[in-house]
Amino acid sequence: MVAAGLVLTAPATVEIAVPPPPPAAPALPIVPPTAEEVSARIAPAVVTLTANRGWRGISGTGIVLTADGTVLTNHHVVTGATDISAVSPHTGASYDVAVLGYDSTLDIAVLQLGSAAGLPVAAVTETPLPQPGSPVTAFGNADGGGVVVPAPGTIVAVDKTVSVRDSMDGSLRRLRGMLQVSAAIRPGDSGGPLVDAFGTVVGVNTAGAVEPDPAAVPDPPEAYAVPIGTALDVVDQVRTGTSAGTVHVGPTPLLGVSVTTDRTGNEETGAEVLWVGYGTPAAGTGLEIGDVIVAFDGRPVSTTVDLEDMLMARRPGDSVEIGWLDVTGRHRTARVVLDVGPPR
Repeated sequence: MVAAGLVLTAPATVEIAVPPPPPAAPALPIVPPTAEEVSARIAPAVVTLTANRGWRGISGTGIVLTADGTVLTNHHVVTGATDISAVSPHTGASYDVAVLGYDSTLDIAVLQLGSAAGLPVAAVTETPLPQPGSPVTAFGNADGGGVVVPAPGTIVAVDKTVSVRDSMDGSLRRLRGMLQVSAAIRPGDSGGPLVDAFGTVVGVNTAGAVEPDPAAVPDPPEAYAVPIGTALDVVDQVRTGTSAGTVHVGPTPLLGVSVTTDRTGNEETGAEVLWVGYGTPAAGTGLEIGDVIVAFDGRPVSTTVDLEDMLMARRPGDSVEIGWLDVTGRHRTARVVLDVGPPR
């Protein structure tokens, strides 16, 4: 008797023809949003700014970077301001503003909106830098009207150096590494976002060529913006909480003098006092117009830049010693406690 069981055999080999995969469908072109859609994306992440300097005021624009109210703008919007306020045109909410830090050489300032929460945030891109011919739109508080207005244009050039004049005090400054844009940027647009075709921020509106007639637009329009990557480098430095290089962090220290570089022949010999502010730390030292500051806390001062750099490295409340030559040539010193001043 043969027991019943299972017999193992070698498996048969079967060849199955596999059809080749179908050709990939061509990628659909990315269609940029309409101008109306771009405005709808960026306008909620913009605030209008008002900075008061005594009886004078200046209007500007800010870009919201964080939901709790970190805002990017131009330094020239807030310099010298004793009071700054912000309004969200999107919601109508108003905010007190504190200056967290700034870099005057790049014309960038970082602000904090008081009691802000849940704010829409602007999308930013540091790379690639937009190239000439790229379409862009500048948004801002044009002519201080309190409404976010778009100004379309294109990138004309990158890495431009331009001399600009402050509309408040007439001073000239040179800005480097700028984006040149053919957009009709107006006073009040300063600090606002320059966005690409998809509504992503690529720059900070800084300067525009303006005709004497406010209703006229230069032909062709000419404007400049700080690349967003450059501006965000300042933000990163401010977030460290420590002043370094040309970036000042925290409240601005006040000595209370206006100075110009003193020269003997071709030699720079100090900072000549042009004005001493009433009630300021300098007012109690005996400094007078015509005196020449030659030392700041034990370090020599040869130019106004020396004095400014040393001062901006300190904080309000710091005690420092000032050395100067009076109009008779006598060397004098005094110790002062720096006060809180407006952004410089």
